[in-house]
Amino acid sequence: MKKRITFGSALMGLAMLLLLWWMGALVVNRPILPSPFTVVPLFFSAITGELGLHFMASAARVLAAVTLATLFAAPAGLALGQIPALDRIAGPFIAIVYPIPKIIFLPVIYVLMGITDLSKVTLIAMIIFFQILVVVRDEAAGLKKELILSVKSLGAGQRALFRYVYLPASIPAVLTALRISTGTAIAVLFIAEQSLTEYGLGYYIVVETYQVLMYKEMYTGIMAMGVLGAALYFAIYAIELKVNKHLYVE
Repeated sequence: MKKRITFGSALMGLAMLLLLWWMGALVVNRPILPSPFTVVPLFFSAITGELGLHFMASAARVLAAVTLATLFAAPAGLALGQIPALDRIAGPFIAIVYPIPKIIFLPVIYVLMGITDLSKVTLIAMIIFFQILVVVRDEAAGLKKELILSVKSLGAGQRALFRYVYLPASIPAVLTALRISTGTAIAVLFIAEQSLTEYGLGYYIVVETYQVLMYKEMYTGIMAMGVLGAALYFAIYAIELKVNKHLYVE
């Protein structure tokens, strides 16, 4: 059983973060680390302007990547988990490729696909793909044979098995993998957006604010990227709570 994150505990975590930030600003006492009392109001005024455009560009990229990765990784993980012969062929390749940090392929993807939104989305999707694939494959492989045989004995074909056994069994794994991958996806997004684009929070933080020493504005970009990551995490978590309610305790 998993422990449910309550609204109160999330608020407490946010309050602790702001408190540590404020204390750090008092200790450093330099423009490089402004107080949250300066940055937070600036964030709310900027998010309706240019910062909001950068936020929407980043959100669109990461959502496209998550969708793309899930569409390909979930069925592939199910197939590998349920077809041992296929897993024996693909397993060694996955074992070698999975630990390799995919961010190193960024120049290769740029060369092959050009410096476009598609190349950035592809890079993020490629990283999330393997994380979902491995989790779903292991979950599908762990399905009890007795359960599958009992459903088959009722006359269920492959379509019914997929709908009533494989799909319900894999959804918790997919959601858990997606939630765990959120931080990785945002980190890769930040790296991919740092140059050669016009809109994106990575570009805003590094090029438009950090490089011209606009520290207060830089922190509003960092806040926006944090909000994006947290929003994605809790959106997946909300779906997980609804779909897998039985796995959580208060």
